Amino acid sequence: MSETLSKTNLNELHLALGARMVPFAGYEMPVQFPMGVLKEHLHCRAQAGLFDVSHMGQVVVRGDRVAEALERLVPVDVVGLAEGRQRYGLFTNDTGGIEDDLMIANRGDHLFLVVNAARKESDLARLRTGLEPFGLSVKLLENRSLLALQGPEAEAVLAEHHPGVADMRFMDVDTFPLAGAECWVSRSGYTGEDGFEISVPNAAAMDLARALLDDARVAPIGLGARDSLRLEAGLCLYGHDIDTDTTPVSAGLGWAIQKVRRNGGARAGGFPGAEAVLAEFDTAPAMRRVGLRPDGRAPMRDGVALFAAEEDDAPCGRITSGGFGPSVGGPVAMGYVAADRAAPGTPLWAEVRGKRLPLRVAALPFVPAGFKR
Repeated sequence: MSETLSKTNLNELHLALGARMVPFAGYEMPVQFPMGVLKEHLHCRAQAGLFDVSHMGQVVVRGDRVAEALERLVPVDVVGLAEGRQRYGLFTNDTGGIEDDLMIANRGDHLFLVVNAARKESDLARLRTGLEPFGLSVKLLENRSLLALQGPEAEAVLAEHHPGVADMRFMDVDTFPLAGAECWVSRSGYTGEDGFEISVPNAAAMDLARALLDDARVAPIGLGARDSLRLEAGLCLYGHDIDTDTTPVSAGLGWAIQKVRRNGGARAGGFPGAEAVLAEFDTAPAMRRVGLRPDGRAPMRDGVALFAAEEDDAPCGRITSGGFGPSVGGPVAMGYVAADRAAPGTPLWAEVRGKRLPLRVAALPFVPAGFKR
């Protein structure tokens, strides 16, 4: 493992638990534990899994009219986000492409953002350039770790450490004492299951992780199962399913742009690429993100070209994420196809190692969401 890789505060715990470590977004991260990816995936779906997501960026933004200021950078209703609530957001560029996806929480006297690890530095630069001239402060928190407890037993497990978490709804945020420390808890995650993300001071991260893992219902989960879980849930991975060349509507993320920010809304536009992004609600994009179910048992991976007919020369799309879905019991994938080929059930052909193999467009998600509404 390269000496230049950063390590999370739980690195020693991962090694003690027998994790196989890999480089990821500049960090040394566990890809799997001795249980193995398939069993980790199924355990999270059935009970609860603990993920170390401390590589992601935790950012606090403070200042007068902070919500209005952030709306200059995201096509999201931040002003209408109630205290104690969180929502999914996007950074867009001047052509309407997606620079990153993030979570935005209203914690009363500040906004708390969680951004992707690989985009941390560019997101910080974007925030500082866009907000600091208006007198706002932007601070990357390096003194806190981030854990995700996911699965149908997550509530019962965490409630044993503080009963108040059981009253939280999906996308609620609150503060609770856990492991003797002030923890910022959101009822959210990226597996499609019910669960929580917990921002914990570095000094208490190991104690909290061990306390959760002492529960027989909780198993440590690595990046491998995190990827298969989010894929079954139909959730995008930045750099694969969304990037600077994909737009929110084509990615199926138009729901993340509330009506108040769309044409005709009280605060329509005003964010990077607004003209291009909002036009797609009326004109419809040429390409659409869809679910895909390959025939047979062989997974189809990122980059595989898709064709409308077996004999076609020109592709009509490509796969952006793919693998085996343990809960589905077969291969699953997501990708982009021409809008006229995007209806569920539409037959397609994929070119894999020089051969054309059949697959069909499928509705997303592959596994129903288990969020607590």
